[in-house]
Amino acid sequence: MKAKMVYTRKPMAPARRSHSLLGALCIGALGAAGLVGIAGLTGCETPEPRSALSYAADAERAYNQAMEEFTSHNWIEAQSLFREVKRKYSYSKFARLAELRIADADFEQEKYAEAIREYRQFVHDHRSDVEEVGYARARIAEAQYKQISESFLLPSADERDQAVILDAYKELKGYVHDYPTGKDSQKIRELLADVTARLMRHELYVARFYLQRDNFDAAVLRIQYAMRNFALGPQLAPATPGKQPRINPNAPEPVDSGLEAEALLLLGEVYLKMHKFGDARDTFNAILHDYPKSPLTVQANNYLDYMRERGV
Repeated sequence: MKAKMVYTRKPMAPARRSHSLLGALCIGALGAAGLVGIAGLTGCETPEPRSALSYAADAERAYNQAMEEFTSHNWIEAQSLFREVKRKYSYSKFARLAELRIADADFEQEKYAEAIREYRQFVHDHRSDVEEVGYARARIAEAQYKQISESFLLPSADERDQAVILDAYKELKGYVHDYPTGKDSQKIRELLADVTARLMRHELYVARFYLQRDNFDAAVLRIQYAMRNFALGPQLAPATPGKQPRINPNAPEPVDSGLEAEALLLLGEVYLKMHKFGDARDTFNAILHDYPKSPLTVQANNYLDYMRERGV
């Protein structure tokens, strides 16, 4: 009869058991929020903790690497690197700057809707960063302006939907109001002047449409609306009951874009057709007084002479 074999587990050698225990202690120490002291007691080899100074330096280095791609117009690669900066260095200023550069890359690629959304998110999340928020606001306004289709430059632009132009107008005007001396204010003012002129032309187009159909009251209302909201020079004062609006004497210094005088001349012509001669006279005189350099002063004087000759 064969003897029965019995297998038993050999006890672990002391050295191996000690090594295993040490490894467990190391893992625990490293998991305990980087407590170097504990790791040192167990004899673990740990990487040196990263100081605040090295963290900032690493963040800046990563940001500058992303900027190299950005300045080379490698937009996709740049955005990828900027997102890494945001993820790895979220507590540094370079993470915030990376957010702006991501939006800038979309702006440069003419992805204006995406850029506007990203700039708005930045403004929402970082209201205390005054300088960067001002920059984002300016870019939002400029992106809104650039969203105006080139088709609006065609002669028939006044017939088209004005919703996109109105959005740009609100953003541009809001920036100029909130940052009157900002470093981007001059550029934004120029864009605002262009958008305002487009809106003014649209209102005059509609007013002429009504005038051609002898709807004089509607024509007057559109011209008055244009002067109150979009005139760069003297504004019409609110009308008092029973009286037509007059030029506001407290309006800012006149700016002759040509459209204000054109609007006043059209308004005077409508008043003549309505036989409101007093209002017509006041309107033509306003052109002579407020826009003396406009070539339309010749027509305004001709109308005034016409009215004098007929005693009206």
